[in-house]
Amino acid sequence: MIKRFKKLLGRYRNLDQIHIVPYRSYGTYSHLYVFGRVLDNEPLNIVKEQSIFRTIKNTYKQFDSFEIPDAEMELVVPGKVNLRTTTNDEGYFLFDKTFDENLSEYASNEGWIDYEVRYCEKVEPRTDELENPKHGEFLIPQHDAEFGVISDIDDTILHTGVTSFLKWRLLKNSLLTNAYKRIPLKGAPSLYQKLHEGTSGKFRNPMFYLSNSPWNMYEYLKLFLDHNNFPKGPMLLRDLRTPFESTIKPEKPHKQKEITNILKTYPDLKFILIGDSGEHDASIYTDIAAQYSDRIMAIYLRSVKHKKQMQRVQSIIDNFDTVPVLMVMSSEEAEEHARENGFIK
Repeated sequence: MIKRFKKLLGRYRNLDQIHIVPYRSYGTYSHLYVFGRVLDNEPLNIVKEQSIFRTIKNTYKQFDSFEIPDAEMELVVPGKVNLRTTTNDEGYFLFDKTFDENLSEYASNEGWIDYEVRYCEKVEPRTDELENPKHGEFLIPQHDAEFGVISDIDDTILHTGVTSFLKWRLLKNSLLTNAYKRIPLKGAPSLYQKLHEGTSGKFRNPMFYLSNSPWNMYEYLKLFLDHNNFPKGPMLLRDLRTPFESTIKPEKPHKQKEITNILKTYPDLKFILIGDSGEHDASIYTDIAAQYSDRIMAIYLRSVKHKKQMQRVQSIIDNFDTVPVLMVMSSEEAEEHARENGFIK
């Protein structure tokens, strides 16, 4: 809090710590795209057994961020890549580069490439470099992937209560509940592992996770996915907009833009889209399926048991026959359809 007041008064100049947060990203055999952020913040310290007061403190730390702008950053893939860039006004860095050679030579069996990202500015003696360089990873789907999966997070694999009255459940679940205590929707981890495995048994099918949550929630959501044994995949969140935001609001919804980018990045790969009936997934997914009818294998929408929303979504489904769209009450229903159609074993 003291740091915040000093910053507002223009009296805060020294960095207490340098916290590098590389986000799980994705690329191709010839294109590297790595995104992340540099903050003057302590990293989150979420433990399995913690008090409500510590949970609230962690939540506050996620949103009370101190960005480090105009910082020179270096990305290294040992023996292959060495790039530099500068953070923007909000502390975000982006490495976006096309190569002539094949980047997948350095990928794991599932397509992940490890890299190091380093803060290159002069560091004062009083500043704590928490982990510099910081290790990160980005995904290059392998040539033998059968299909990809693009899934929403909110109320699709993680109950948030986005349709609850006055959003009170959303606030409680997202802001006041320990990530280790969040329970995935029943059967979701098993379903996603089976989709990731496909029929080949090689676990090569890439997984992409979308959320309308801001990037401030990245470490929290990453912990939830990893702790509950969801397949590893790039996470695509959004920038946090304030009421005083001066930048132009994007023309397309966040999810539509990100799904379209993925489809354009991998033109030879087909996809399954997974969402819920609570927000706008049905409209967004069917619009995309109409535009890319030969690329979308199926759409699974988890019912959130909200009568008006379900009626609206059912109307959309009834008037759409381009690709299979299922409103499912459980992961088992989606798994049964996937097996019947040869998506999984």
